[in-house]
Formats: sequence, C-alpha cells, structure tokens
Amino acid sequence: MDSTNDLFNKITFFTEPEFKKELLQHGKLLSFNKGDVIVRDGQYVKFLPIVLKGAIRVFQQSEDREILLYYVRAEETCTMSLAAAYFNNKSTSHGVVTEPTDVLIFPASLIDQWQLKYPSWNRYVMQMFRTRYDQLINSFQGVAFEHMDARVMEYLKNTARKEESKFINLSHQQLADELGTTRVVISRILKEYERQNKIKLFRGKIQLL
Repeated sequence: MDSTNDLFNKITFFTEPEFKKELLQHGKLLSFNKGDVIVRDGQYVKFLPIVLKGAIRVFQQSEDREILLYYVRAEETCTMSLAAAYFNNKSTSHGVVTEPTDVLIFPASLIDQWQLKYPSWNRYVMQMFRTRYDQLINSFQGVAFEHMDARVMEYLKNTARKEESKFINLSHQQLADELGTTRVVISRILKEYERQNKIKLFRGKIQLL
C-alpha cells in the first residue's frame, strides 16, 4: 500500500491545499482484497470511499438475482453511498471489491461541510452524479431495447477489448449477475453462440473466436 506522502500525488482532482490537508487529517488509506464487502444493502453509510487503485462492483440483489449498477474505479466514489450518507439514509445497494483495491475513506459526516467549503469537492460530486446518471441511462436502454443475446455479445466484446485478450475469465453465473438475468438464460445463449462458432466455452472461461 502507498505511503501517506504518496497519497498527495494521487489526489490530483482536488485543487485546494487546505482540502488535501483535511483529507489526510480525517481520512484513512486502506487496502481491500477481492471479495471484500465495502457496503451492504440496508446499512447506514458512516464513511465514503474514494478509490485510488482497483475497483468496487456496486449492485442490487433480490433473492437469487443481481443487477449491476456500475463499477467504482480509480479517482471515483460510490454515488449510491454518497447519496445515502448525505441524507443519512440506509444503503440500497451492495459494494464488493473485484480486485486488490486501495481506497481513501473518510467520515460521511464531512460531506455536506466540504460541499460548502471547497469548490473542487462540489465539482467532483456533481461530476460523479452526472457520470453515474449517464451509465444508468445506458444500462436502462440496454435492458429496455436490446435483446439479451445482443447484450451478452456486446459485454463479451467490451470485456475482451478492455482486457486485451480473446479469453475472458467469467463463469455463466457471473455473466448472469453482470447482466441481471439467470444462469439458465446465459447458458442457453452461450451454447447457441458456440454452435455458431462465435465463441468457445471452457470451465470458468469464454473464448471469442
């Protein structure tokens, strides 16, 4: 994990020196492992994380189904947690670490104070809400207007581009969770794509052909 001094170099999106001092005064730099839970649905949010390295998967769950909301990546925070903390409401989503992740956490009680004191924090919060709004609208459009088979192939192609590999380490259940459907539906679609020689299936892995 980086030292406290290294933290100054990473926080380039807040410009006021006094604000950076407050972040270091009140914040803690923590490391999390894959699978660690940052926040749970139904709990009050007492701290807010800013990701410096890694990723947090934010999703909602109902019985055996999940729906992905977004990923929190470097220089981002979780807007669901931000809203819950700002209004002292319970979280309506889960946040789970998907890879080794370093985060700066600070007390949620400071959020509204910083909103008034520091213009760069205010801009940051507004930008986060705008980014998440755009992401959720795109997700809604995909759910409402695209067939699931098209969404599956688009997800696989996007993941392959991001990872720069034709091999995608992903189980059928994980893919179902990402797209908010069931494993049975995903397995049926993947088997049809394999029959069309568009993909090749392995245990816990999918190859784009």
